[in-house]
Amino acid sequence: MPHTRYPPDRGLTTRMVMTMFLIGLLYVILVGVLIALLRGAWPLILIIAGGLFVAQFWFSDRIAAYSMGAREVAREQAPELHGAVDRLCALADMPKPRVAVADTDVPNAFATGRSQKNSLVCATTGLLRRLEPDELEGVLAHELSHVAHRDVAVMTIASFLGVLAGIMTRAALWGGLSRGSRNNNAGIALLLIPLVSAVIYAISFLLTRLLSRYRELSADRAGALLTGRPSALAAALTKVTGQMARIPTRDLRKVEPFNAFFFAPALSGESITRLFSSHPTLDQRLQQLARVSAQLGQAGRG
Repeated sequence: MPHTRYPPDRGLTTRMVMTMFLIGLLYVILVGVLIALLRGAWPLILIIAGGLFVAQFWFSDRIAAYSMGAREVAREQAPELHGAVDRLCALADMPKPRVAVADTDVPNAFATGRSQKNSLVCATTGLLRRLEPDELEGVLAHELSHVAHRDVAVMTIASFLGVLAGIMTRAALWGGLSRGSRNNNAGIALLLIPLVSAVIYAISFLLTRLLSRYRELSADRAGALLTGRPSALAAALTKVTGQMARIPTRDLRKVEPFNAFFFAPALSGESITRLFSSHPTLDQRLQQLARVSAQLGQAGRG
């Protein structure tokens, strides 16, 4: 990780490495199975997989920003937001990311980028309208921690590999159907490919969820230690979570696919994603912030 004043998190680093290794292994297994079952189509499989992976890696930040309706803003357009980011970047000794605003009443924030140099931090108009300045800084410190630790890049790649497995499998399945009369392996492929795809997708989904929950706790802790005000971040968490329940269900459904990148999950009331949340519970996050507050208090007395 490039040097910043954000405290390093070895647990997060270990989990990122293991997640990428295991998902990469699953990806290799999937490609191997497809090549073994559909020998004639292996060049096309590799080209499509490689092309999609490269496109996702290089354009992931733009895709996320565009999908959320984020627009980059100049200092004159959002002076308070720029001012908060400036102060935090100076405090953390890290390059300032691009600053964006998403025009939605859903109170949230997210960060994207492969590295600190090309990162972007975005706050929604709903968040800016609801939070006090110190609360906003707590949220932004949380998001900048994701950039500093580079876990947002790992999450983007890890999430995409699971989706890519499904895309590749469907493409291979249709290829097998079209050659069914000429290829004796087509029948076996039609049985095995969906099964392999389901297993790989399920495992990759669980791995990314486990990483996502840990990285949110890590960002809470790092952001609170950087600002020295865990109570401000706790207040922001409580306020955002409470306000989320007042957002219309149709608006929450629109942003649910991006929950893994959000400061707080946006879940519609009947959504099954509550069972597989990308974030720890509010109680878990508040309990950790209380421990950080006690830690800072002891350090101050010492």
